[in-house]
Amino acid sequence: MSKILLHPTYFPSIATFAVMVQKEIIWEAQDNFQKQTYRNRCYICTDQGRHMLNIPIKHVGGKEGRQKYRDVVPDSSTNWTKLHWRTLETAYRTSPFFEFYEDDLRPLFEGTISSLFQFNLKTIQTLGDCLGLDFNAERTTSYKVSPDNLLDARFLVEAKRPLSFGAPEYVQVFGERHDFLPNLSILDLLFNEGPNTVSYLQNLQLDFLNA
Repeated sequence: MSKILLHPTYFPSIATFAVMVQKEIIWEAQDNFQKQTYRNRCYICTDQGRHMLNIPIKHVGGKEGRQKYRDVVPDSSTNWTKLHWRTLETAYRTSPFFEFYEDDLRPLFEGTISSLFQFNLKTIQTLGDCLGLDFNAERTTSYKVSPDNLLDARFLVEAKRPLSFGAPEYVQVFGERHDFLPNLSILDLLFNEGPNTVSYLQNLQLDFLNA
């Protein structure tokens, strides 16, 4: 079975996490950072509907405006970690499983974060620990537009790209206020479904991989 090439993203979308559960993965570690992607954002469900959590980054200027994803440093001047955790608490404290996982997740938002790439991998590893899953740590050693012997799912990093796949509905915290919101961050599924998250991901139909 071919390995799947993925970007490590911030608390990945449900579709991305389903790929990680169903396939053997390898992380893209040689690409350039691009704006408006899941590299530094994720979407959750609040009482107002779909809400973006965005990690501010330190931009390099001049001729050095382009930088490698692995070299990107979050901007700690805005105290975004405290804001993100507070937002997650407010959005999900009434969900069935927030209290069950909060002690595992809270440490991610404490201390200084010096690498976006490494932080995203840490969020994924922490989620894997919560769900009893072990993810491959293999990374690319060079960037290839068309990788050999790999299934390329790097497009999943594009936050503005619509995905067509059948996402079974589950009960969301504010479901009575708005329609079901598909393909949010894996956190939404985790806090609402708990241990059933793994089964949900294993059974998700990933037709877009064959598109």
